[in-house]
Formats: sequence, C-alpha cells, structure tokens
Amino acid sequence: MIDTDPINARILRELRSDGRISNLALADKVGLSPSACLRRVQDMERRGVIKGYRARLDPALTGQGYVVYVAVGLSEHSKAAQEGFEAAMNHIDEVTECHNIAGAFEYLLRVETADLASYKLFHTDRLGTVPHVRSITSYMVMGSPKDLRA
Repeated sequence: MIDTDPINARILRELRSDGRISNLALADKVGLSPSACLRRVQDMERRGVIKGYRARLDPALTGQGYVVYVAVGLSEHSKAAQEGFEAAMNHIDEVTECHNIAGAFEYLLRVETADLASYKLFHTDRLGTVPHVRSITSYMVMGSPKDLRA
C-alpha cells in the first residue's frame, strides 16, 4: 500500500468520478498548476496506483441489463480446481467480475446478461458445466443506488 497525500487522494477521487477529465480541469479542481497535476498523475500511473481508464457502459443499452451476483462453491479445494475454474471464468463473456472469497463459497461472480432467460442459459449451459462446480447461488440485482465501479 502506498502513502497517499491529501492532494493525490483528491486527484484519485476526481479521476474515479470522471476518468476523462482534462488535466486542466483536474488541476483546477485539486488546486494545482496543470504541470504539477500532470506530474502527479503520471507518477501514480508509473507506480501502478492508477491501473488504467475505462468507459462506463449502460448495461441496459448494451443488452446486459440483467445483473446477477453468483456465489459458487467448488467440490474440490485444490489449487488445480481453483485455477481451472478461474481459467473458465476468463473465457465466459457474461462474467464481468470473478472474486475468490472467504466464507461459505469459494467465488463471487458478477454476471451480466440480457434477461432472465439468457441468465438461465448461462447458469445451466455455461456455469453449470464447469468442472468442480458444486453449488450455484444466484442473487438478482433489483437496483444499484450506489455503484462506484469504473
């Protein structure tokens, strides 16, 4: 973990909110000259604090408006089973996030599909056929009053 000074923290907050903000506008918001602001941003990029920039897409307009969090339990707790599962998730487009977690399940997935019917196909034909998947528990998202993901 890096020690972030208050100005860098403000820069990161602004970039999280708007990754396309111009350097001039960013510098103005955080109270720096444009050159000093750019140096700080570039330094944080070099050190890996800022890993990249993304476009936020509207899931409903891209045909991915049905969001489900899926808890997955594995039947085997070996490194090979975990690596196999993770490799499979990297090849399934509907899986937008895959987290190895502690607790009753081994993985928590964020899955985005067009609708319930397409989620059912994903559940049965894609996730349900992955080796070592023991249990699948689905949590349908009803709304997202706060979502800070880029």
